[in-house]
Amino acid sequence: MPNRRILRLSGADTDSFLQGLVTNDIAGMQGGLVYAALLTPQGKYLADFFLTRRGDAVLLDVAETLADGLVKRLSMYKLRADVTIADSGLNLQRGTGPAPDSALPDPRHNDMGWRTYSAASESDDGTDWDAIRVRNCIPETGVELTPDSYILESGFEALNGVDFKKGCYVGQEVTARMKHKTELRKGLRRVLIDGSAPVGTEINAGGKPVGTLFTQSGGAAIAYLRLDRATGDMQADAATVRLSS
Repeated sequence: MPNRRILRLSGADTDSFLQGLVTNDIAGMQGGLVYAALLTPQGKYLADFFLTRRGDAVLLDVAETLADGLVKRLSMYKLRADVTIADSGLNLQRGTGPAPDSALPDPRHNDMGWRTYSAASESDDGTDWDAIRVRNCIPETGVELTPDSYILESGFEALNGVDFKKGCYVGQEVTARMKHKTELRKGLRRVLIDGSAPVGTEINAGGKPVGTLFTQSGGAAIAYLRLDRATGDMQADAATVRLSS
């Protein structure tokens, strides 16, 4: 199980508060899930999460490992805004099979199934999530998504996690500049792998570092690569990797 914490944000200023902070347009919460991130002012990743409206409040679904830090950061930005941040008492249920009436599609990719939140125990229908993530190059919190990474290098645009028309948010200037004024030289890519190596293993080519190997499944993997060096066969410890076509 992913071990998530479901926070509840309420108060008259909740919508404007979130809209000025997160990478995506919260208008999508009406009847669905919004995938978004909170960045540093320098445009680097702090946390990714899902948002949805529940009555007069907003539910925020975040990895347990990031929850305390996210609450602290949100509280720092809150100042005098009428926003209350509390644990919701709800748990995540998710799957790719038959969905309950309350289920909402995961906005990152159709293959990622559905998510819903209730007082029932956290549950999962046994889907091989790593296989889906590797097939579609979808990063996971704490694995491919780590502090100091940039969300565009992590594929957030393809994952419907960033909106370039919504206006200002924390880290927006750097993100927009990466989108419109530079060509990405590094990023997450799907690779084919012969053998295996621990997550975090350095990838080398021609004796030079090329990137880092992450989640592996079914002869493929997600890797963070320096794209100008990622050609031909590359080595990750005893494993051989190459870019997937």
